[in-house]
Amino acid sequence: MPASGLGFILTRRLVRHQHEEKVELWLATDAGPVCIYSPPQKNVCFVLQQYSQQARELLQQHRLQVTVEPARFTTLTQQPVSMLRYSPDYLLTQAARQTLQQHGIELYEGDIKLTDRFIMERFAFGSVRYRAWPQPNGQLEQAQIKGSPYRPSLHSLSLDIECNEHEQLFSVGLSSPVLRHVLMVYDTPVATDPQTDFSLEIVADEGRLLHRLIELINEHDPDILLGWNVKQFDMAVLYRRAKYHRIPLALGRNGGLLNVRQWDNGTFVELPGRAIIDGIEALKTMAWHFDNYSLDGVASELLAKNKLVKEADQLAAIKHLYKHDPLQLAKYNFEDCELVNQIESYAQLIDFLILRSTLTGLDISRPGGSVAAFLNVYLPRLHRTGYVCGVRPADGGLASPGGYVMTSQPGLYDYVLVLDFKSLYPSIIRTFKIDPLGLVQGLQDPENAIPGFKNACFSRDQHFLPDIIANLWAQRDEAKRQHDKPRSQAIKILMNSFYGVLGSAGCPFYDPRLASSITLRGHEIMQTTAKWIEAEGLTVIYGDTDSTFVHLTGINSRDEAIKTGKLLEKTINQKWQQKLRDEYRLTCHLEIEFETCFDKFFMPTIRGSEQGSKKRYAGLVEANKPDSLVFKGLENVRSDWTRLAKDFQQTLYLKVFSNAPVTQYITEVVEGIRRGQFDAQLIYRKRLGKPLAQYIRNIPPHVRAAMRAEEKNSAAGNTPQFQRRTSVEYVMTHAGPQTLTYWDSPLDYEHYIEKQIRPIAESILPSIGLCFDSLIKPQLGLF
Repeated sequence: MPASGLGFILTRRLVRHQHEEKVELWLATDAGPVCIYSPPQKNVCFVLQQYSQQARELLQQHRLQVTVEPARFTTLTQQPVSMLRYSPDYLLTQAARQTLQQHGIELYEGDIKLTDRFIMERFAFGSVRYRAWPQPNGQLEQAQIKGSPYRPSLHSLSLDIECNEHEQLFSVGLSSPVLRHVLMVYDTPVATDPQTDFSLEIVADEGRLLHRLIELINEHDPDILLGWNVKQFDMAVLYRRAKYHRIPLALGRNGGLLNVRQWDNGTFVELPGRAIIDGIEALKTMAWHFDNYSLDGVASELLAKNKLVKEADQLAAIKHLYKHDPLQLAKYNFEDCELVNQIESYAQLIDFLILRSTLTGLDISRPGGSVAAFLNVYLPRLHRTGYVCGVRPADGGLASPGGYVMTSQPGLYDYVLVLDFKSLYPSIIRTFKIDPLGLVQGLQDPENAIPGFKNACFSRDQHFLPDIIANLWAQRDEAKRQHDKPRSQAIKILMNSFYGVLGSAGCPFYDPRLASSITLRGHEIMQTTAKWIEAEGLTVIYGDTDSTFVHLTGINSRDEAIKTGKLLEKTINQKWQQKLRDEYRLTCHLEIEFETCFDKFFMPTIRGSEQGSKKRYAGLVEANKPDSLVFKGLENVRSDWTRLAKDFQQTLYLKVFSNAPVTQYITEVVEGIRRGQFDAQLIYRKRLGKPLAQYIRNIPPHVRAAMRAEEKNSAAGNTPQFQRRTSVEYVMTHAGPQTLTYWDSPLDYEHYIEKQIRPIAESILPSIGLCFDSLIKPQLGLF
């Protein structure tokens, strides 16, 4: 009898058994983890029919067993193709693809992973209904799968390691609702105290620590291993230390071994049966943004908590604790695990990744992947119409026009309305039927098609993407009604990614006619909307992608402004519905929303010019409510400006918006800087974009500070402190930029006044008839 049930895909990989390749899927089910194996699989790709025989011969030269089969498919340019099936040896396939390209033969769909194809072609995505047959060895083979709405409940375990610069392990922390444990290598017992809320286990050596780690993880059997930089650091170090000791690191289910491969652009981590989720990757995938993605930085911003060790030279502090206070190091190690769990709970990272997987079929452990998500959703549908997808352009493709951005009318305003088109690009795709298949079919019958841009036209009834968008839109509306934030966010990110995918040279559906028909239609919509608003006697002072900023005159109250905004929303929506119905015979899915009323609003000029800036403004939503102050693109939201500059801008703008005097405040700040009153707020922070040695010609201040610090580290025999992507905290002194660890020169206060305070003040003071120089001039002679 076959085994069957519902499950969520935790891991997928291709395994070889008795000269056959099979897809192994580990599923989380209500009854516990289940492992199933597909029938034997072959790699599939397509070549133009005219090259099929030549392609087979070239592939066979690379020892690939290849069969050529007739196919009912054509390319999107109507060229017939043949199907090639061959053994999935990755290295041989890469070499074979290069050989084919050298002979001018393009492989269609040759880079789609076999595991992904097996899942997507069955519309299975993240959750599946499965049926498989038990074998004498206990394995479930010949698995059949199809999509299912199953929603799993997954168990996660947070992991964090501490080690020295030689990657010798000090300790490993583990934290979950059922396991609160720290393993530590130490040569003597370590006394704990009654307030320690985890168990501390001392082991004799690193080998024993690795063995105990394997035992603990398999005993508690989590679905997910969670951590901070866990793939690039923790798992990579554990893998190398286990290899050094010749210990099979069987952290996976059924004795599955950890596999780690690293290269310049990333780290590949595979662990059968357990997903590995990195907190930083997950937050970025969810579109969270932080000045500092360190665990301490994110925990501080989200949880108002900090790590127990905050020294600038963290490695030295950890080594000191290990030698002199191992219990404190264990607390630090465990606290890091706890912080990761609390961030996950706050941001609902795992829920988001589960939902993203069920919507797109993306591996739960995978960051990003918008092109892969699009292929998973779109390609199986395309195949059923007899087409294969295109080929990624080797030259990177032509750039598509960006979003509409209007030159602003700078100034200080009372009552500015912001009206936003709800999900503008997805609504354009849905309304104007923009779609790869729709483009092919539309070009065949242009008289009855919907016109696009760059000579594109789209079929009115043969398409997939508009319907995919409509389905996602309905699901998001339902998620909002149920207050399901992770699902709503997952759908929003997915819908908005479709435009970027169609305009990306990394996508085999890339076509400048597709992306341009979205963005240029957006330009048209924004410009037409602005004309309609101005026809109502109002003034549009700025427009950006999907937002229109409208200045109201003759308004005496916030209530009156809001009433105007709501009426404007209704008017514009009615006009678009009528225009699309009359001119295009289309149902309008565009929807503009009155989003915000700013009681006070400021649009600056471009620095050193009288021309209005773009993507930079500030506004006070409600007068007398300082917490409703909004900054966009100004210094207050830049991570590389000092805390003093941000605080100064916040206070100065609030005073201007409140019609309060500013002269005394500005002079007090300038005097305070020169007196050393704000030294603690004059710290810059900027991340290194590449290794220090690669900065040769253009060496910015944070790099100069880091280079000087590393010279001193080397002279003192200390370990290197600044690596690629490390954040450098530094100050500007009379001796140039210096890191906090090697700060030995007086601060250059005039630098801060000229480079931090002056630009902020000069951006807004002219709007109230003041000049920065005239305010501080009387003070110049005092210092």
